[in-house]
Amino acid sequence: MNQSYITIFFRTLFVMSITAGSIAAAYYSFPLTYPFLIALILSSAIHPVVDYLDRVTGFPRTINVLGVLAFFLLAAFGVLTILVAEIITGTAYLAKTLPPHISTFISYCEKLFTTHIQPLYHELTLLFQELETNQQASIVTHIQTLGDSAAKNAGLLLSHILEMIPRFFALLPNTAAVLIFSLLATFFMTKDWHKLKAMLVSVLPDRVTANSKAISSELKKAMTGFIKAQAVLVFITMVIVFIGLSLLKVEHAATIAFLIGLVDLLPYLGAGSVFVPWILYLSITGQLPQAIGIGVLYLVVLIQRQLTEPKILSKSIGIDPLATLIALFAGFKLFGFLGLIAGPAVLVIIQAFITTGALKEIWSYITVQQK
Repeated sequence: MNQSYITIFFRTLFVMSITAGSIAAAYYSFPLTYPFLIALILSSAIHPVVDYLDRVTGFPRTINVLGVLAFFLLAAFGVLTILVAEIITGTAYLAKTLPPHISTFISYCEKLFTTHIQPLYHELTLLFQELETNQQASIVTHIQTLGDSAAKNAGLLLSHILEMIPRFFALLPNTAAVLIFSLLATFFMTKDWHKLKAMLVSVLPDRVTANSKAISSELKKAMTGFIKAQAVLVFITMVIVFIGLSLLKVEHAATIAFLIGLVDLLPYLGAGSVFVPWILYLSITGQLPQAIGIGVLYLVVLIQRQLTEPKILSKSIGIDPLATLIALFAGFKLFGFLGLIAGPAVLVIIQAFITTGALKEIWSYITVQQK
């Protein structure tokens, strides 16, 4: 066999092994390293601000880092306070307006039972009495089986719900610990940013350092673009929902639009988790014009999200719209709703390797002829 083919084979195997090993190491070490990954992202975000303060104020870097961290923590606390205040206001509004709606819903259920379910029950009873004995026994057996299965499933569901309650409270100390470790790591990373960077440059080869810097710059640019794109999409959703609810004369339209915009960020929930139950309730309680209006508004939100997301993402992270659309679809089919984030993320990484020439260098390493 030609020696060059053997070399290409083993180099390809080596590159694939390094790639697979890196992915496996990142996956299995993630539970131990994610607080420090959060810290690295935060430190990368505030590092330029701290550098600017170093040049302008002349204060020690430690003071500037503490000042920037305190500012961001206060800003986050302020946003959280406003959000909690809005939720409390909305809850008080629901506490005042929900009981009449519940009474209306119960009255509707009673009317449905007396006008439809009860006559149907009598008809089924008469039909059942006309059946033969073995047919009646078979139907009773099937009903008992269904009842037992339903009771078992209901018991399992209740058991899972009850098990989730202590797990949720158990997560609170862990969340607090992760927050503390992330903030401490952010402080130390930002304070010693230039020292850590110099240490990495001295340890790594020049080619690896140059490629890593270029890839890091591309990924940072894409990450910033992705965050901006999500902010734009959420803002568009909020504006559309606010305008729609205002036209429908729904009270607290701004608060509802804000909450729907936040929920729209969540992969497994989305705006449908608010709109669908709302539409069903309005339909059941006989408020058909309002239900139709909310339904049309939901369709508008859904369609604009599907149409604008690929275009805005592609423009923000510098990737072709068709490639973004393919990445969104492939990610959704492979990983569900989380794939809508994972697909573009993988595409961004591939794009960074192509743009910086790292992929070309890897290919050259594999296919270069031995002398």
